Amino acid sequence: MNSVPTTDDAPGAALTAAGWTPARIRALGPVTDVPTAAAIFGIGRSAAYELVQRGAFPVPVLRIGARYRVPVAAILTALHLPVETVDEQRRPTT
Repeated sequence: MNSVPTTDDAPGAALTAAGWTPARIRALGPVTDVPTAAAIFGIGRSAAYELVQRGAFPVPVLRIGARYRVPVAAILTALHLPVETVDEQRRPTT
């Protein structure tokens, strides 16, 4: 996947081909839907659902009832991005 610099995030942040920055991905919350995850990876909606059915989606997919959910941490990990921001990593624990 090609990356280009962006000025929307912290210095050194990358923008995926579909325009997804690390901060934008993290802002999705703990899970997202298959079409959103597919867009992040540059995969079409139909192809994404086919990959899910075959168990070949780039990251694990959870089935909750009739819905599929994709963990955002898995997306970040697959893209070789830290799950936590630098600020979150520096917070003292109590």
